[in-house]
This record gives sequence, C-alpha cells and structure tokens, in this order.
Amino acid sequence: MYSLEISLRYSPFPLSIQKKNYEDVKRIYDEIKDFMTGDNQNSTLIELRCEKVQDKLITVLAKEVISVQIYEKSSVAGGSKRPGFSLDT
Repeated sequence: MYSLEISLRYSPFPLSIQKKNYEDVKRIYDEIKDFMTGDNQNSTLIELRCEKVQDKLITVLAKEVISVQIYEKSSVAGGSKRPGFSLDT
C-alpha cells in the first residue's frame, strides 16, 4: 500500500490517501506537481480518492498545496522508515 501525503499552506496537518499500485499514486503525484509548477492551469481544484477507506474523498484548492510526498506503508511495524525528511539514518 502506498500513501500520498500533501501539505497545505497554513495547515499544520497533512492530508493523505492510500493506493494499492505505485503507478496510480505516481500518476497523482505527477498531476499535483504539475499544479504546483503552474504547468496545469485547467483546474483550480484537486480531487483525491482513497482506496483503503472507500468513502474518503479529499478536494483541495490547487494553489494551497505546498508539498507532496509518496511513501510505502509497510506491514512491518519495526524497522520501517518514517515518512518525511529526517537527519537520522
């Protein structure tokens, strides 16, 4: 299971969705990146649908996204790398 996490301007909590296939989450990541760089001016809203929680839909204003990341949710609790950036190795 892969998670896509976005951070919004002025919001302390990230929003996330889960997808089963890496290709699906990578496609969404690339679309959001296009919104962030200004390459995609067709829409001002981004709608995200989660596969893990079927009724979970998130719609955000594209210009408010400040970061996006992909990470793999491991079924093993110990030894997995925490999402985000860290100076710890």
